[in-house]
Amino acid sequence: MSTHGAPSLQVRSQSFRDGQTLPPAQRSGKMRAGGKDESPQLSWSGAPAGTKGYAVTVFDPDAPGRGGFWHWAVLDLPAAVSSLPEGAGAEGGRLLPTGALQLKNDGGFHGYLGAAPPPGHGPHRYIATVYALDVEHLGLDAGFSPAKLESKLAPHILGRGTLTGIFER
Repeated sequence: MSTHGAPSLQVRSQSFRDGQTLPPAQRSGKMRAGGKDESPQLSWSGAPAGTKGYAVTVFDPDAPGRGGFWHWAVLDLPAAVSSLPEGAGAEGGRLLPTGALQLKNDGGFHGYLGAAPPPGHGPHRYIATVYALDVEHLGLDAGFSPAKLESKLAPHILGRGTLTGIFER
């Protein structure tokens, strides 16, 4: 499936299946949702010719408030990378490739914040998106807001793929 005219990447995870409930590791401990705040394992394939780098985001469009909640954004992943291990989104990014940059999530820190929808709010979707880009580096710094990221990514997207986990309390 292609979105916004970009060819589709195939995105998989050993942590969860598309459309299925997120396991405890990908839920939040910091926000008292019984989890570990470990980013999911992700693998991708099918990048178009000319791919020079990747970006990965995890977004909850169902969060109350100002248009969703950014759980993770990692930029400047090298073109040779086609997977990230579970927990790569830890603060400090020690499991990320050299040069990768994590933006501050909507919880206020650089790293992955697990799923934590408000109790009784119903099921939320946690959409992991991998973007194949025509640049190695987007030229952003760690202070850049994930909410503004789409406009910076858009002119550089060669392909994208998504995987969606579900969670409710």
